[in-house]
Amino acid sequence: MKKTNTNLLFAGLSVMFAVLMSLPYLVPHLGFLALFAFLPLLVMDRIATLSGSRHFWVWHYLSFVLWNAATTFWVCNATVGGGLFAVFANALQMSVIFAVFRFSKKHMSGPLPYVFLAVMWIAWERAYFDAEISWPWLVLGNAFATSIRSVQWYEYTGALGGSLWIWVTNLSVFGLMVALSDGRWSRYNGKAKTAAVAGCVLVTAAPFAVSLVIYDNYEEESDPVGFLIVQPDIDPYNKFQAMTQKQQNDVFLKMARNALEDRRVSSVAGDTSVPAGSAEPLIVLAPETFTNDVVTNDLMSSRTLQSFNSFLQDYPGVDIIFGASSYTYIDSEERPSHTARRMRSGRWLESHNSALLTDGENYPEIFHKNKLVVAVEKTPYPALFCRIDDMLGGVMGRCIGQDSVSLLHYRGADGTVIPVGCAICYESVYGEYYTGYVRKGAEVMTIITNDAWWGNTPGYRQHLRYASLRAIETRRSIARCANTGISAFINQKGEIVESTSWWEPEVLRGSINRNGRMTFFVQNGDVTGRICTFVFWLLFAVLVVRLLLSITRK
Repeated sequence: MKKTNTNLLFAGLSVMFAVLMSLPYLVPHLGFLALFAFLPLLVMDRIATLSGSRHFWVWHYLSFVLWNAATTFWVCNATVGGGLFAVFANALQMSVIFAVFRFSKKHMSGPLPYVFLAVMWIAWERAYFDAEISWPWLVLGNAFATSIRSVQWYEYTGALGGSLWIWVTNLSVFGLMVALSDGRWSRYNGKAKTAAVAGCVLVTAAPFAVSLVIYDNYEEESDPVGFLIVQPDIDPYNKFQAMTQKQQNDVFLKMARNALEDRRVSSVAGDTSVPAGSAEPLIVLAPETFTNDVVTNDLMSSRTLQSFNSFLQDYPGVDIIFGASSYTYIDSEERPSHTARRMRSGRWLESHNSALLTDGENYPEIFHKNKLVVAVEKTPYPALFCRIDDMLGGVMGRCIGQDSVSLLHYRGADGTVIPVGCAICYESVYGEYYTGYVRKGAEVMTIITNDAWWGNTPGYRQHLRYASLRAIETRRSIARCANTGISAFINQKGEIVESTSWWEPEVLRGSINRNGRMTFFVQNGDVTGRICTFVFWLLFAVLVVRLLLSITRK
């Protein structure tokens, strides 16, 4: 085959791969396409191997760049540099995995290199969840975020179970294609052909069937907790230029007051009656980073907290959870941490992205986001990069998170205590980390976020749908509050029961059910990822040994 024709074929296969792999993340209910999306890439690799094509890495890197760009281009709306880095660096890691697979074929034969490819990819996805620079947005199992009826078994495997399904199906179909193309198929007897086809159909269809059975038989116990989700719709790009914090508080409280008229204590002189149903638990949700006036070592000085506490005096049995850019002031001669910034007063400042719960009477609870967005919120490898950032004038975020998750607690006047998990924005992308809230005892989950930075792009829709996967994995209902949308109630099957519009001020009032049971995934963690990682290291050791043997023979 001529070089020009080969390049045209490679270009077409690269585009086909990118389209098939991107559509599940961009268009609802197309998750099944991922089960066959790697076929163009595997075919392209086989052609390159048989034809002896040189510099093939250009084509598989291009394929991964196209996929990353098509699905996560919207990051550039918030930060152009960060968006380009996310696309090209993430694609580079994928390409390195594929290059190692191609190298392994020189020292492994038969299906072993393809098994190595699958487990290596999943081991990388698992490692990516805990990496200092982490961007697991395109974990393969996330492709089913809009196809939740297909993956109800995530309560056992988590999203990496979906990654494994995608690889097993792609490789099974590819194996049949290779058998047909190289003539081996004609040498199979009837039983072998039947077994090969049946096996391929089974690995493709069985997870769908199992999922539908789980979906049809799963029933939530009725144990409702009331929520009022307030979506204030404040543009974050001119949040404090256009409105003061007091004005923003007033907007939020007006929306909450109008929606909670039935919960308000009568203000008529001499009337001490309490509205019917006022003892029922109800939590009001405000979005991530709603305010910036919270000082962690002097919480009650926050004007926002003061206004919320004053508001709650008229609403018995109501609590508020809200997000805050919070700060800790430290008096110290020495720098207390690499991330601390020196203030003009001589004190040091550490920043956090926090969630607070207040009931208007007791001291508020606070939780600091742990999974922070690199560069925007977090300086990776702070011992090194904070020094560089200081020389640049302090352009990177330096938020400090908690070492582990903690819960917020609704406490009713009748002694009712409801443990609530509050995942802040990006934390809802990390499946195994998210289970930490449930292991600590969360019976319902909340997510507070601000997705407005990305504009009207697929980003905020993808982020919403990933919450559905977390609901399935943990079987915890979710109340999700987003500053500009989409806010939603999500049930334990991952279904979005009710949602708001995008970029509109709206409120949602409803309830979600508590659940105290733990799924297999919550109890045991990411078993799929751990097994694949073990098999990867095993095969990697085999590859190293065979490589050394081939070197010594020379």
